Amino acid sequence: MKCYAYLLVLFLFPIIAIGQDSTSTVKKRIYTTKPLNNGETPTINGLIDEPGWDVVEWTSDFIENQPDENTPPSQETKFKIVYDQKYLYVAYRCYDTEPDKIEKRLSRRDGFAGDRITLILDTYHDKRTAFSFTITAAGVKGDEFVSRNGDNWDSSWNPIWYAASNIDDEGWTAEIKIPLSQVKFGKSKEQVWGLQVNRLLFRKDERSVWQRIPRDASGFVSEFGELHGLINIEAQKQLEIQPFAVTQFDTYPEEKGNPFRDGEDFKLNGGLDAKIGITNDLTLDLTVNPDFGQVEADPAAIALDGFQIFFREQRPFFVENKNIFDYRFANNQDNLFYSRRIGRSPQGSISGIDNEFIDKPTNTTILGAAKFSGKTKDGWSIGILESVTSREIAKIEDENGNKREAIVEPLTNYMVGRVQKDFNQRNSFIGGIITATNRNLGDTFDIDEDDPNTDETSEVAGTRENNLNLLRKSAYTAGLDFRHNWKDRKYFVEGNIVASHVEGSEEAIENTQNSLTHLFQRIDADHVNLDPNRTSLTGTGGKLRGGKSGGGNWRYGGGIYWRSPELELNDIGFLRQADDIRQFANLRYLFLKPTKFYRRANLRFNQSSAFDFEGNYNRIEYVLGGNIDYKNNWWTEVEMIHKPRIFTNTVLRGGPRWRFSEENIGVLFFGSDQRKKFNFTVGHVNSWTKQNNFSFKRYVLRLRYQPFNSFSMSINPEFVRRRSKTQYVTDVDFNDTPRYITANIDQQTLSASIRLNYSINPNLTIQYYGQPFISRGRYTDFNSVNNPIAKDLNQRVTWYDQDQISFADDEYSVDEDRDGNVDYTIDNPDFAFVQFRSNLVLRWEYIPGSEIFLVWSQGVTGDGNASDDLFKSLDNQILNQQPENTFLIKATYRFVL
Repeated sequence: MKCYAYLLVLFLFPIIAIGQDSTSTVKKRIYTTKPLNNGETPTINGLIDEPGWDVVEWTSDFIENQPDENTPPSQETKFKIVYDQKYLYVAYRCYDTEPDKIEKRLSRRDGFAGDRITLILDTYHDKRTAFSFTITAAGVKGDEFVSRNGDNWDSSWNPIWYAASNIDDEGWTAEIKIPLSQVKFGKSKEQVWGLQVNRLLFRKDERSVWQRIPRDASGFVSEFGELHGLINIEAQKQLEIQPFAVTQFDTYPEEKGNPFRDGEDFKLNGGLDAKIGITNDLTLDLTVNPDFGQVEADPAAIALDGFQIFFREQRPFFVENKNIFDYRFANNQDNLFYSRRIGRSPQGSISGIDNEFIDKPTNTTILGAAKFSGKTKDGWSIGILESVTSREIAKIEDENGNKREAIVEPLTNYMVGRVQKDFNQRNSFIGGIITATNRNLGDTFDIDEDDPNTDETSEVAGTRENNLNLLRKSAYTAGLDFRHNWKDRKYFVEGNIVASHVEGSEEAIENTQNSLTHLFQRIDADHVNLDPNRTSLTGTGGKLRGGKSGGGNWRYGGGIYWRSPELELNDIGFLRQADDIRQFANLRYLFLKPTKFYRRANLRFNQSSAFDFEGNYNRIEYVLGGNIDYKNNWWTEVEMIHKPRIFTNTVLRGGPRWRFSEENIGVLFFGSDQRKKFNFTVGHVNSWTKQNNFSFKRYVLRLRYQPFNSFSMSINPEFVRRRSKTQYVTDVDFNDTPRYITANIDQQTLSASIRLNYSINPNLTIQYYGQPFISRGRYTDFNSVNNPIAKDLNQRVTWYDQDQISFADDEYSVDEDRDGNVDYTIDNPDFAFVQFRSNLVLRWEYIPGSEIFLVWSQGVTGDGNASDDLFKSLDNQILNQQPENTFLIKATYRFVL
């Protein structure tokens, strides 16, 4: 087909070399450490005065990395490293000719504020992953796991280590002690690790490094120097046990007569996390009945397009080492493993009858989970995750005290297996993944407690069927991926392929075919069709991409990805839409040398197009943008987007293919120096289309203020106004013909995230997060779809005349043929959604790795009046409502054995 030839040409074009390579060879530095003498272990107090440090010499000669790469830094830095059989010790001397200007900003762990210095160790020496340890002049620790050669920094990694700093007349000093059990390395007589030390002189935003990394380098970890001299150290097999206990007290508005909403609840809970070193480089993580009560609430959001919303993972067990399990196969969100599926809200729904009250769990209980993960010296990355979630029961009670129960989530087992192997001197890898989800659907009927003849697996006559028969019984996916780098990692090619197979009842598979992800019921699609007798689906997806990632001023790349119509990942993965083929290409120019005007800048051009598996040419898009950081550290980002062709298969929710008018988007963001105690960001996004088909306006303001070193605050108000003349409303039947109804919508959304942070000391912090969220939508000018792919909007839809539509009793009545009789009705789609969520958390790390949390969470959720303005809804639905409150105390103790 012509479209596939077109895709091939657009993929191959960016691989053609354009621009010149100018990366010069940088000599690798080597630092040789020595073991401590017996009895000379340094005390970690920030003062480098113990004789143990004298066994090695200082190393210095740092080079500036930013803003003016490969020039002498304004301040000298030096460090030394020693070790024994259990610990690695590092001493820093950060000279500063103006010690009174050293920024000593306090924050909680991983705050990364003020003057700081970072040790980064590639202990696997794989030139892709590393462990990062940061200490600030104020004594605040930060730690991150680095992956993808520096493209990903994971601050959720929280090892046990020790650090202290001190300010004196020459600048500031620091000492750190890292247990060898907290980093992984292979067995060898002499270890050779990748090594980098990075210092930030905060007031000048100047970064200097021990090992020079050119600005046009194609990677980060791959450019490290080396640490030698670690002789005969024994890898410490990690054994950590962390029990926890939680007390929780909830208050909420009492509902008279409702036995489940009497105004307050009290819970006592406990669990256990453990980390066991199976070998020196592979670890088993276990959790039993995990608690995530102190995790910050998800931001509020409304999706009028019907698609699921992607939320980032915040739970510590799943975040740690997530890079090993990551398998993004197409765009940035599609993934074979989306851990938010584990412990999700129960999927079964209960339709109560009059005078009946329902108590449904908010989340599925994770009975237990285990992760076996790590990376060997030979370059094998291994990850296996297993988790079991419990069967969840909703309690039902009527006004006479009759009680019943209904299963709203079956017992479910989740499994993920991931492996990668480095080869070709760590310049290439190949890997694979498998996932499995299995649900016990044999016990998904209502349970009548008052019937002695009823057991938990039998259906009771007269009880209502829940919708768990729509869940798939099992789901399996598999994938293979690879990446190859060559010519000093300047060029790359990578790809992956995935396959999925889901099984279930005829009802479950029909529901899958009808879902917004697939839409097999589309009346104008010849390549898919709805089959109500199917009990399984099998699909594929994948990506092929290549380009230039380093060397000189130019970067470019291109590729294709696809998702077949039957691909289904949403049991344990994330897939927004199937039946999609995308081509993309990008070109970027980097201004590598600072001038008197700017510190750094870049220009970029992106192009993409989309097709479905029937060959329909659905989309073409062009993006021209750029970033510039000025000499005074202010910055600007500009982007212009042109979409001359926009077709979609999903807008009419199973109806025919739909066309939007040509769209243009302008983006402008700028901000002040982020180092200043007061700084701001202002942004605007403006979208407009031909014939005013739709528009989108977003206004962003971010204000941050740190009046003194231990306290900071920020407020991020945002206003969005979205208008469309053809917002989907519903579909109805008219003379045995489907009618797809759209309307003019004016949706306004106002939100503001508020954060307050107070640090009493580096280990004792108080944090507050709050977000009011209001979204209101009003619908007018209803119309029906006429020719959904017409270029002219007036041919695409037909607007109802005043004598065809009327409104009464919260619904619209339509007399389409004007015969005086109502042909169909439309429920009033106007809405006003109001929500407020907040968390106040006191966190005390009373000894390294052991914590106490005091948490107060508050929330209000309700439906406002769509005729009110936004601020009136804020007053009526948030300020004047009794909120729901949760108070909890969580204590953990980390045993290191």
